[in-house]
Amino acid sequence: MSYQTKSFGFGGALTPMVKRLIIANAAVFVVTMLLDRGFVYDWFAFQPTRIFVRPWGVFTYMFVHGDLMHVAMNMLMLFFFGSPLEGRWGSQEFLKYYLICGLGGVALSYVFLPAAVVGASAAVYGVMLAFAFNWPDSPIYVFGIFPVKAKWLLAFFFVLSFLNAFSPSGSGVAHFAHLGGLVTGLVYLKSDWRVAKRFQGLRNTSRRRRMAVVPRDLDAAREDKSSAAPAQEPREDAALYDAVDQVLDKISAKGMSSLTPDERKLLDEMSRRHRSN
Repeated sequence: MSYQTKSFGFGGALTPMVKRLIIANAAVFVVTMLLDRGFVYDWFAFQPTRIFVRPWGVFTYMFVHGDLMHVAMNMLMLFFFGSPLEGRWGSQEFLKYYLICGLGGVALSYVFLPAAVVGASAAVYGVMLAFAFNWPDSPIYVFGIFPVKAKWLLAFFFVLSFLNAFSPSGSGVAHFAHLGGLVTGLVYLKSDWRVAKRFQGLRNTSRRRRMAVVPRDLDAAREDKSSAAPAQEPREDAALYDAVDQVLDKISAKGMSSLTPDERKLLDEMSRRHRSN
């Protein structure tokens, strides 16, 4: 499985938080193989019936896996879909979202699934969802051959998890955890909690800069009406911050999904400036 877009492609750089998560999961898997597997599951899996005895399991279960294929597939998907997302959001925001989706898997499993749950799948499914939100038409090459748009691949995984979760036969896979990660990620993204926090500082910066820029232009014009027009850079800055405010107002009214590619590009650029200042 690989992907391609205009701004990144297969073989892109491994971002810091994704790298740390992959190392942590791989290390825990090695330790699990070296120790008694039953002991690790008993102490670090999420067990709905023992949640008050092993409360830490709601977090530690995300780093425990059943076998090599389980951990390999989750980490491969985390690498492909997580690195571009971390590059856009930043490491702290990405980690927060990852853990929240993992907790969403815990919540749904607690309600519907009495068995123990292990694996990062809930968090990874949430990452896949966020990737599809940001790059819905990006082609994902299944088996490196068949191109499928990210939004349709995500829809396929959702339907598959939903049908299997309510299948009477069962398959030993925590499909309710997958659904929990997807539903939690959807609620989080649609509610614009991430966007509101991310851009509140940007809005405040925009207002402060406009107040600082525009009066200087007006004062310069009053001091010498016969002189040439004031330098264009301050006016251009003011216009830029006006554009940012308009985009932020649009997010508040219609959500992040309503933005055009140019508006997303503007916010990404302004966010980078804001973080560097």
